[in-house]
Amino acid sequence: MKNNMTAANLRSAFGGESMAYQRYKSWGKIAMQEGFKNVSKLFNAIAYAEEVHAGNHFKAHRDIEGDFLVPAMAGFGIGNTSNNLGKAISGELFEVNEMYATYIATAEFQQEQEALKSFTWAREAEKIHADLFKEAKLSVDMGKDVSFNEVHICSICGYTTIGPIPEKCPVCGAEKTKFVSF
Repeated sequence: MKNNMTAANLRSAFGGESMAYQRYKSWGKIAMQEGFKNVSKLFNAIAYAEEVHAGNHFKAHRDIEGDFLVPAMAGFGIGNTSNNLGKAISGELFEVNEMYATYIATAEFQQEQEALKSFTWAREAEKIHADLFKEAKLSVDMGKDVSFNEVHICSICGYTTIGPIPEKCPVCGAEKTKFVSF
C-alpha cells in the first residue's frame, strides 16, 4: 500500500465492520428472546457478512504493520428488536452513502486497486443489508417475524441473498459452493 489515506480508510472500515459484527450478534440474541427467529437469523447472517468485509479490509492492508488508533463510526445501545433494526438500517445507509462512497473515491484516486475492490464489494452488500433490515423492521413493527427462512452469504465478498443461491456471485464471481447459509 503506497498511500496513507487509503490505508487509514481500510483500518477505519475494518474497525467499523468488526463492531457491526459484534452489534449484530448481540441484537440477534435479543430478536431470538423476543420471538423473532428469522430476524435473529438475519442478524447472524449479516454479522457473518460483516466479518467477511472486515477480513477483506484486513487482507488489503497486509503490507503495513504496527499499532494504529482506529477511528470508526459505530452505533451503540441495546433496545428492542424494532429499535435495533432501525439502528442497523442507519448504520448500513451511512456505510453506503457516506463512508464507502468516500473511501471508494479515495482508493480510485490513489489507484489502490485491492482496497478499491474490498470497499466496492462491501458497499454492494451493505445496500442489500439495508433493504433486508428495512423489510424485517416492517414485519417486526406489525408484530410479525420476517417471512424468509434462509439467508445466504458469499464467503468471498459478503454478498447477501435470500431465496436460491446464484450459480456465481453477482459481485465477485465466486462459485455457488462459496456461499454459507443461515
